[in-house]
Amino acid sequence: MKKENTNLGIAGRLAQSFIRSKLTLLIILGSLLIGLFATMKLPREEEPQINVPMFDIFVPYPGASAKEVEERIVNVGERRLWEIPGVEYIYSTSEAGFAFFIVRFKVGTNPDEAMTRVYTKTFANIDMLVPGAGQPLIKPRSIDDVPILTLTLWSENEDGARLREEAAALRHEISAINNVSETQIIGGRRRQLKVHFDPEKLSRHRLSPLELAGIVQAANQRIPAGHTNRDGLAVLAETDALIRSADDLKKVVVGISNGRPITLNDVARIEEGPDESEQEAFFTPGPASEEKITGHFPAVTLAISKRRGANATTVSHEVMARVESLKKTLLSPGTKITVTRNYGETAKEKSDELLFHVLLATLSVTLLIAIALGWREGIVVLVAVPVTLALTLLIYYLFGYTLNRITLFALIFSIGILVDDAIVVVENIHRHFMMRDGRPLWKLAVEAVNEVGNPTLLATWAVIAAILPMAFVSGLMGPYMRPIPVGASLAMLFSVLIAFIVSPWVFVKMLEVWRPAESSHSAKESWLDRIYRKLMRLILENTRARRWYFLGMAFLLIAAVSLVLFKVVTVKMLPFDNKNEFEVVLNMPEGTGLDKTKEAVKELVDVLETIPEIEQMTSYVGTAAPYNFNGLVRHYFLRQKPHHAGLVVNLTPRKDRKRQSHDIAKAVREPLAAIAEKYGARLQVAEVPPGPPVLSTLVFELYGPDTEKR
Repeated sequence: MKKENTNLGIAGRLAQSFIRSKLTLLIILGSLLIGLFATMKLPREEEPQINVPMFDIFVPYPGASAKEVEERIVNVGERRLWEIPGVEYIYSTSEAGFAFFIVRFKVGTNPDEAMTRVYTKTFANIDMLVPGAGQPLIKPRSIDDVPILTLTLWSENEDGARLREEAAALRHEISAINNVSETQIIGGRRRQLKVHFDPEKLSRHRLSPLELAGIVQAANQRIPAGHTNRDGLAVLAETDALIRSADDLKKVVVGISNGRPITLNDVARIEEGPDESEQEAFFTPGPASEEKITGHFPAVTLAISKRRGANATTVSHEVMARVESLKKTLLSPGTKITVTRNYGETAKEKSDELLFHVLLATLSVTLLIAIALGWREGIVVLVAVPVTLALTLLIYYLFGYTLNRITLFALIFSIGILVDDAIVVVENIHRHFMMRDGRPLWKLAVEAVNEVGNPTLLATWAVIAAILPMAFVSGLMGPYMRPIPVGASLAMLFSVLIAFIVSPWVFVKMLEVWRPAESSHSAKESWLDRIYRKLMRLILENTRARRWYFLGMAFLLIAAVSLVLFKVVTVKMLPFDNKNEFEVVLNMPEGTGLDKTKEAVKELVDVLETIPEIEQMTSYVGTAAPYNFNGLVRHYFLRQKPHHAGLVVNLTPRKDRKRQSHDIAKAVREPLAAIAEKYGARLQVAEVPPGPPVLSTLVFELYGPDTEKR
């Protein structure tokens, strides 16, 4: 026996090692358990994690014109920033009073290293700043800054100032939740103490507003005051003079006149109320809303981001549970909370749906194999596919991937090709078994595996060679799509190992227990075999038939290619995703006041209220809406001027509507653009892209020695 086995190849030796081993069953069970563990531990997210370090650098230059800023700050800054290794793009903006740089590194650069390089280069050249320029402010940006959850507080009775106070109280509690990163309040008015000086009284007491500002600032602090001994303990003491209300501010002593103290209330009128910032947010229920009211209501949005690597589904669930428990204690009876974004919930919904399709695809392939080859072969495939997918999920977990639509698509994509190895091996074992030559089952199984081992390995490497180059695509699309070639290639490697180790063991066990009848296989040809044999004989032996066959194939190939040429089939990198939201971005002419911008926004909302699939709209005037991955790249969060506005439109869940989100966005684009044109504004209906975002659909980069030629 040993002499016969010396000619075994890799496949035969693997099959021989595990065909009678008790470890094979443990490998199957261990792989399935490890895959289940990986599925539970893998973070669930909307989009794949991409390392694209990006930094915003703000340099204030008070009093300078845009031209001066360009010549004295931007030109110098660009030259120095280009010296940083790994920088791929630098975008700069010159405005009156400040310069703004966007520094983007190459995809895959370590974010911590990139941050160190930017800070080092910036502050090493701080001496090159012109006199009058302020210290640069550096803000790192990443995909984890994108809020995964937005809660909009709105009310029919409360004003924006009160809603903001309640949102601040909620933020304080939510920030304590594990894995919550940044929280931001958008909209509403901050609480403010306003001091209106009386010039006559100031003159009488020989005081100036500048003096009073310094006195109030000095008084509004808490400072250590030593300690006191009490009951054998040293108790620290502090002087607390923090100003918490208008009454506290009124009592601040600002001077002495005729031997008596002068308080701020003696020389000024103090009011407590909302600030005067030029920004506003309001909420509008849509036709599909559960709220049976119409109108525009003051609103404040609380945007919550998660830490890097955290599970979006878990974080959003914990936040929502905390909010539910705090509603009655922190919010007024008339305040309502509407979830206007929950990427944790949508990530869970999509991953659950895709996992279901993985299971469905596995069962469908098993059923097909059972019908075409036999139920024993179907059971072998039913074991081999889950074991292969389980090991692939483990690799995803070890590589730091997340469970998202791209990684799960890779698994569904690979199911169709990874069953081939198991089918080839099992069918050949069955063929050897039906020879009935007296060989032991384990021996004929090893010889059958060895017989098809090399061709199976060659076919597997051919498939990997066709898929793997996709992993080396550059730009944002590279890491975004990389889980597909990585996952599919590893699934193919695991499938061939499972085919040589697990499939023979399972099939031999099946044959030992349920032996097929002697006439059940290869006794006579099936009708499908007979049709195939007749067609192939005709093509091979008849010259005229062969000529017509190749002409038909050529015609079908040309017809298929012409579908793209004549745009019957549209070629895209990725299909449109059916999201539950889109954004309307409005840019009024520069210098437009807040009231005029708000008027235009309300007209846009009136049009959107006619769309039956819309649940609600949240409008942000003079401030930026909560941004998504698309808005992060396009820097929508910097839209903070009175002529800027944004509308976040929430649709009904995709299961409850017939139209895709893209079709709805396309339908509203024309009537919204007509309103924008009336106001001389520019308008975009920004959908969440199905892949990595870009600055714009079409970007022109003009290069030239000076502004006039550019």
